[in-house]
Amino acid sequence: MPTRMYWFAVPALILFVVFWVYPVFQMFYYSITNFNGVNYDYDFVGVRNFQSIVKDGSLVNGIKNTFIYTIIIVVISNVVGLALALLLNLKLKGKSIFRTLVYLPALFSPIVVGFIWSYVYMPGSGMLSSIIELFGMDGTKLNLLGDFGKALYAITAVDIWKNVGTTMIIYLAGLQTIDDSLLEAGKIDGCNEWKLITKVKLPLISATITINVVLNVIAGLKAFDYSFIMTNGGPGKSTQTLMYIIFNTAFNKQLMGKASALSVVSFIIIIAITILMLRFMNKREVEF
Repeated sequence: MPTRMYWFAVPALILFVVFWVYPVFQMFYYSITNFNGVNYDYDFVGVRNFQSIVKDGSLVNGIKNTFIYTIIIVVISNVVGLALALLLNLKLKGKSIFRTLVYLPALFSPIVVGFIWSYVYMPGSGMLSSIIELFGMDGTKLNLLGDFGKALYAITAVDIWKNVGTTMIIYLAGLQTIDDSLLEAGKIDGCNEWKLITKVKLPLISATITINVVLNVIAGLKAFDYSFIMTNGGPGKSTQTLMYIIFNTAFNKQLMGKASALSVVSFIIIIAITILMLRFMNKREVEF
């Protein structure tokens, strides 16, 4: 009987191998070729693709933009998500409606969200421009997506707006697992609300913090949707994340070998950062 049970895992294992393991090995293989994505008459070029992505600056620029994007998402999403979760964990009227409204953006497709916020940011006729015009300012000058220094932060804000509800729900689930008797004991010991949060609640939801941080880090490192939909990597290269550069290199420039080399580097970076973060966060959990 136990042997038969393992056969139920075979379909999932086949899908895993076909759609994950095989593509990963294929990515490593193409990274040392000059494959263009169409013609299978290609040659092996060794590490030339890796040298090229370093020399032309695409790797450095992609890593810089991706790291900025990721750091902002991790910090703001977790701070805002935790604050909202702490607020909604209190006995407040109408908190179910507010919780639904905060989580609602997470249900929309990134494409829909990207197009909606493109209109919000539109200079002159967009919502933000209309709001600042109410205060007597010129809305046509507000062009966040066309500003080299602000475009990356503008699309990062959209990502946070969409996903902060998910972060909030995960924190709320963690807070609701805390036994009320522990909070009562803290109050008896003289803890005010701030000390209850920092000394009792946060340590008890350390595993939840780990989950949210890791999920946000992975989401930031894989950022592509809004860079593609809202700015197409522009202005210039200011919003080109690693995933966008891989897409552009593979499908617009038809340099699949070079794109595979970028993918290999991205794969290694994401795996390494995730492992390091998990080890660090898990140690923090053990201390509590």
